[in-house]
Amino acid sequence: MLSFTESQLRDAFVNASKGEAKRAALPDLAAVDFDALDYLGWQDPKRPRQYYVALDLDGEPAVLLLRGPENPPAKKLLCAWCEDIIDGVHAASFVAPLAGESGRRGNTVGTAICADFRCSRNVRREPSSFELRTEDPALLAYHREQKIQGLRERSTGFVRSVLARS
Repeated sequence: MLSFTESQLRDAFVNASKGEAKRAALPDLAAVDFDALDYLGWQDPKRPRQYYVALDLDGEPAVLLLRGPENPPAKKLLCAWCEDIIDGVHAASFVAPLAGESGRRGNTVGTAICADFRCSRNVRREPSSFELRTEDPALLAYHREQKIQGLRERSTGFVRSVLARS
């Protein structure tokens, strides 16, 4: 994933007003290991139902404003982005206002995402014995790369759906 600066993130909001982007609480970007992430997700500490996701969309940063539960429930819900079957019990439902006039009218699109935005870690973990029954390092690496690619496609596809329906 590309590394982002504060100004890049604030300028990259696709479904929020300039005022919302300016007021958004950003994480400590110096502490973020961008090489280990496919997207950066965080919760706004001042607004407990407001979340953000930043990712690389065609070589440019894109930041989504999401609304979700104040305290995500620990129920069985499969993350639509990483599709992890081991840690999938910690996913939550999120909605994103659509970009442009449609979003200003209150239209949204929703998905289920890992509540703590750990998808990048999930797709890089070692597969369990029932997921993949091999010791072949090349096959394990291929399996991991397929999972990483799937996460990137599904997360950027969601951003594109927010942009396309505006």
